[in-house]
Amino acid sequence: MDETYTRVLGKWMYLYRAVDKAGNTLDFMLSERRNRPAAARFFAKALSSNGFPSKIVIDKSGANAAGIREVNKILKASRH
Repeated sequence: MDETYTRVLGKWMYLYRAVDKAGNTLDFMLSERRNRPAAARFFAKALSSNGFPSKIVIDKSGANAAGIREVNKILKASRH
């Protein structure tokens, strides 16, 4: 999982990307914000279209870690 700040049609946006081991993009999402709700939306989107990975690698962004925790809560609640 990776994110970067980029200009889209003159507006600054965060580009979230999920990539495989070879660096191929599996999924992406543009967001105005880099926060827990945006990261959680991206993880939910990426997991629903690509299935569950054996490992998720992220940087030290608090938003990404919070997004993973949010998705884990949703997954745990859906199992009960």
